[in-house]
Amino acid sequence: MAIDYRKFVNLGRRKPNYEVPVEAITEERVAQRAPGLVSLYKTAAVSLAKHDIGGQRAAVYLVLDRSGSMRPYYKDGSVQHLAEQTLALAANLDDDGVVPVVFFSTGIDGTAEIGLDDYRNRIGVLHRGLGHMGLTNYHVAMQAVVDHYESSGATDPAFVVFQTDGSPSSKAAAESVLCMAARLPIFWQFVGFGNDQFHFLRKLDDLPVPQRRVIDNAGFFAAGPSPKTLSDASLYDQLLNEFPQWLVEARKAGIVRR
Repeated sequence: MAIDYRKFVNLGRRKPNYEVPVEAITEERVAQRAPGLVSLYKTAAVSLAKHDIGGQRAAVYLVLDRSGSMRPYYKDGSVQHLAEQTLALAANLDDDGVVPVVFFSTGIDGTAEIGLDDYRNRIGVLHRGLGHMGLTNYHVAMQAVVDHYESSGATDPAFVVFQTDGSPSSKAAAESVLCMAARLPIFWQFVGFGNDQFHFLRKLDDLPVPQRRVIDNAGFFAAGPSPKTLSDASLYDQLLNEFPQWLVEARKAGIVRR
């Protein structure tokens, strides 16, 4: 499928092609650069250890829904809070303290980065500069992440936090991209905001293997109508619930090398 790259700004620096594992960011560095994230960083570390993936390396992405129904969640800070939680998780998994962010609605509304040195209130500022809020097309955002990851030179797998508050306008296209991407070292963790029943996301989560995709490459959980009230510990436990098993299966299949 085609993406209008005239509207697609660079997601950010390419990930270095490391041949040996690199260290994640230490708590001391987080305290120096982003003291407001220390508690989240420590909570994410506990959840990673609980799921037996402490020390795992991954390139973390954040995908954010900008369909019209998402307006309240930008206004009340829920999306900003998720971005901070994602950044703190990334500090445990990656080495640079930077998370590429994709905003989508009908198409790609815009892309940016958040980092330890520039994250406070950043989502709201970026959102307000992106103009009209449209429909909900998952597939354009998913393809944008795939394209960026494949061109990045990364050797670590990608962990994508994909937030939305409803079903996509084109379900067939979203399903197609997810199945295609199952051959890549990319795990998609969908997070639902709001009261939607999320039937389609539950379907994506349960797409049969190997009939539709080579391995199960997605997880889903509903954060509810008040996402900010979900505890950080619960958020991380649900974010990481299916990632460890995906790593096992992806290594068996030769999709992830380490």
